[in-house]
Amino acid sequence: MSRLAKYPIPIPESVDVQVLEEGFGVKIKGPLGEIQKNFPPLIKISRKENALVFERQQGTNFAKAMHGTVASIVKNMLKGVKEGFEKNLQIMGLGYQFVLKGSDLVISCGYSKEVHYPLPKEIKAVAAKNSLSLKSFDKELLGRIASEIRAIRPPEPYKGKGIRYKDEVIKKKVGKAGAAGGTGVMGK
Repeated sequence: MSRLAKYPIPIPESVDVQVLEEGFGVKIKGPLGEIQKNFPPLIKISRKENALVFERQQGTNFAKAMHGTVASIVKNMLKGVKEGFEKNLQIMGLGYQFVLKGSDLVISCGYSKEVHYPLPKEIKAVAAKNSLSLKSFDKELLGRIASEIRAIRPPEPYKGKGIRYKDEVIKKKVGKAGAAGGTGVMGK
């Protein structure tokens, strides 16, 4: 049984919550935005006083797994519309940079042409030359967009060039010259 879903999740002030479709979906509206999600009919969501309560409808292993998952998703939705989430990316390499042009992110990352990535309206972006800050109230969308941007030019292990998360550590590999042992003469 999920420890997270055992306890009611309090609804913060200035956040409006509507339980949808007989308890199998929620619509949450706050100062930063509005999110609506529907869930499988395994976990029933109900509102009691100023908190949300989650109860399983079946005793299957999948329903037990979804109990904590649904509670965690709803908790992130409540936090997102109240405070928001942020992901920071860095780009490493000579001439590599992020530039915002309207609602498009233009990435120069060593390809013959610049990469134009259209950002959804729910994402707010701030681009400096070598860093990019993405903010949103939807944690799922923010993570997906950040991973798609990182996948345009993932960091390579020899020089570390590419796009990475700000706190990501890239283990560098030794090149051919360093792998031979230094002398260059075999057997001596």
